[in-house]
Formats: sequence, structure tokens, C-alpha cells
Amino acid sequence: MSRTLPARLGLLALVTALALTGCSGTNDDDDDDAAPDPSGPTATRDPAPDPSAPSSPGGSPSTTPGSATPSPGAPSGSGGPATPPAPGDQAKPRWKPQPGLAWQWQLDGRSDPSVDVPVYDIDGFENTAADVARLHKDGRKVICYVNVGAWEDFRADRDAFPATLFGEPNGWKGEKWLDIRRIDLLRPIMERRFDMCRDKGFDAVEPDLMEGYGNKTGFPLTADHQLAYNRMIAEIAHARGLSVGLKNDLPQIPQLVGDFDFAVNEECAQFGECEALSPFIKAGKAVFHVEYKGSTSGFCDESRRLKLSSMLKNLELDTWRKAC
Repeated sequence: MSRTLPARLGLLALVTALALTGCSGTNDDDDDDAAPDPSGPTATRDPAPDPSAPSSPGGSPSTTPGSATPSPGAPSGSGGPATPPAPGDQAKPRWKPQPGLAWQWQLDGRSDPSVDVPVYDIDGFENTAADVARLHKDGRKVICYVNVGAWEDFRADRDAFPATLFGEPNGWKGEKWLDIRRIDLLRPIMERRFDMCRDKGFDAVEPDLMEGYGNKTGFPLTADHQLAYNRMIAEIAHARGLSVGLKNDLPQIPQLVGDFDFAVNEECAQFGECEALSPFIKAGKAVFHVEYKGSTSGFCDESRRLKLSSMLKNLELDTWRKAC
């Protein structure tokens, strides 16, 4: 899911010192076709439909009551993972995507394997181990989309979240911001989600909504809270042998580029932020980037210069794509 205008205003203030230019892509695309006019987001993904709402989805409270009050310094691990990482998970080499890889991003249901690209980013809940195996058979690497910053009332594990974690709706139907200060409560839940990704055979994780501190969440979140939470997310992915991407959160790239294996970005060209992603490219790490508005002629030249893996997509992230 992506940032909405109010959220972006706060984050843009943090990155004004960075050089701002349009963003990038990976294959050549000289066509000016704009994305078909989206009919509106699905229950997942990016730019919130309501420009007055912060980024990604929002929902109703779960039925499981919370047991503790938020505290920024809470310890990190009540409950532990459902399935502890196997010793071999950390030993096996992780996938390390290089700059320039073409990709497909589809979050509107089960994956359509017909797009001929080496990387697929698909919903971890809505796709099965067989779906992942089918993509692997065709030589693709597969990224597991998981929301780590908001509670979703449509997920199978919705009752695992204590109600004390729920903040404001985030502009997406069925979702509410999570209190990321409560690592003690969220870590075991996210560990189980990443177990799911590992057990289905995914190569990597795309954790969504990793910049709550720049949004109106209902909690007094700070940049330090976000850094601690994002590093915890990277840690539990790596413990399971999974690569992990930093989603948006441009102001914290200098602090987090060493913790993450690639980046996923929405609309850096539209907001003049693509140069901020250069630390990933300089580190030899892919930046998977999408724009939702305009045409490829408006951002692909800059994307190629910056070596970003860029494409134009519909807001609902269906199968349509137009790559650079």
C-alpha cells in the first residue's frame, strides 16, 4: 500500500535535503500508453483511495482483547514463533536481487504466471505453495507480500492481534494501523506470517506499511520506533532464509539499507524522490518501483539512468503492467 497525500507531506519534509528527480525502470519501453483508468483499490495494496487518509488499508477491531498497554521499550518476544526457524534457514544463501531485474507485482488474487519476467511479487495469503512452485518451475523468484503495519479484518489470522494494538483506520477498507511500539506482541504474529511465506516456498518478503511514524496512526510513533520495528522485520525474515525488502520509508534508507536486501517503492517519480533510492543501487541491491499515473515516457528515462526496475501499474495491482 502506498502513502497518501497527508502522509507524504510529513515524509517529504524529511527528505527535502535529498536530490529529487524522477524515478526509474529496467527494460526499455518507449510507449507513452498510460495505465488504464483504475476503478479503485482492492482490499490490499497502495495509494489509499481517499487522499485525506494515510497510507494503506484500515479495518474493524478484532475480537481478541489486548493484554498490555503500549510501551515503546517493551521486550521483543511474547509467545515466540509458531514454528521456530530451522537451523538450515540461516545457513542457506539468501536470494540477493541485483539492480535492473524486471518484475511483476500482482496483489489482486492468485497469481497469473503468464508475464515473462524473472521476479514475481504476490500476496502471501492468497497464493498456495503450488502457485509458488509453478512460478519456480518457470525460473522465477517469488516475493511474499505481507502487511506488517496494519491489521486487516479479512486475513485468516485476524483474531491473533490483541485489540490494544489497533489505531486509526488507514484509509483502506478493513484495516487499522498497528502500534509498532509493541514489538513484544507483534513479533510472534509476524514470525508466524513469515513462517507461512517460508513454508510455501517463497524466496523473499515484501513487508507493507513500514512508515507508520509518518502517518496519523493514533499512536505517538517516532522515527526511532519505526527503525526498531523495521529492523525486527528484517531480522525475522533473515532468520528464515528469506530476503526482505524495505517498502517506501525513504527518509530512513541511509539507516536501513544495510538491513534490507532490496527496496520496493511507489511513485517516487511522481513526487520527485527517486534519487533517495540510490543507496540501494550503489549497494548492488534492486529497487522495484511502480508508478500509477501518467505514462512511461514521463519516468522511464530517469529510471534507466538510476537503474531502477520500473513499471506502470493499475492502482489495484492486477495483471496489467507496462515496463520501462
